[in-house]
Amino acid sequence: MTSPENRRITDLGTLKAISHPLRMRLYRALFVARAATASQLADQVDEAVSLVSYHLRKLAEHGLIEEAEARSADGRERWWQPSSYGISVHDEDLRDAPELAAAGAAFSRTIDAQRTQLHTRFLDERHTWSGAWRSASLSSEWLPRLTAEELAALGAELEAVLRKHDQRARAAEAAGDGEGRENVAIHLNGFPYRA
Repeated sequence: MTSPENRRITDLGTLKAISHPLRMRLYRALFVARAATASQLADQVDEAVSLVSYHLRKLAEHGLIEEAEARSADGRERWWQPSSYGISVHDEDLRDAPELAAAGAAFSRTIDAQRTQLHTRFLDERHTWSGAWRSASLSSEWLPRLTAEELAALGAELEAVLRKHDQRARAAEAAGDGEGRENVAIHLNGFPYRA
């Protein structure tokens, strides 16, 4: 059963496993689908089923995904689901070990590259979405001057708001209200920089 909490990654093996670009794409696709087979995921990522199965087993070895209840009548296909609501990596878990810090940086670069690719795809395909979806999409940049504590508080508030909306949408969808719903990506980055 999928845990309702985020899985906090603190070990090198798990961090390396999820940092692999294809594994991160598979994890994201599985998170969106809630449950899927290797063949369904292979179609989404345009890779061979055998390769996808291998990477799914690697994710499962590290507890990032787990077998799900079979959803087909014959029961021959293996179904997978995320083992938690999401994953998180925290700087304080990585900073005292150089190998963990390097793996954390690799993980962050993989995530950033895939987020950029996802947003670029939307920009390229924007005209294929309805006017309502184009108007609802958002992209903004704020450049406040904050302390580290203020930035941490802002992040916690934003995460709470996003979790509330996500849980509300999941509950509505579980109750049969799937009308008009689409997958939505919300990417937030908050970091210090020097001008």
